[in-house]
Amino acid sequence: MATKYQDYLKEQLQNPDFKTEYDALEAEYRIIQAMIDARKKSGMTQKELSEKTGIAQSDISRLESGNGNPSIRTLRRLASGMNMTLTIDFKPVKTRD
Repeated sequence: MATKYQDYLKEQLQNPDFKTEYDALEAEYRIIQAMIDARKKSGMTQKELSEKTGIAQSDISRLESGNGNPSIRTLRRLASGMNMTLTIDFKPVKTRD
């Protein structure tokens, strides 16, 4: 069942300008969501992750809210603090024929 947000997003994605901007930010949002999901899966709060990694809780919060640009080094530290590994991959762009 679609939520009001999903319906709204589907409608907005019909606008080519909106879709271009949305697609441009997709990778960033995926990273943010992956960080949040990994932290929750590891059962840690931001504070606990901060204590384990030495990264300020406010910086973790900033990253999770999309108001930061983490380096690969920071992402590796976060992953290590959650007893996980960081994996980055490149995938071919899907083209419409």
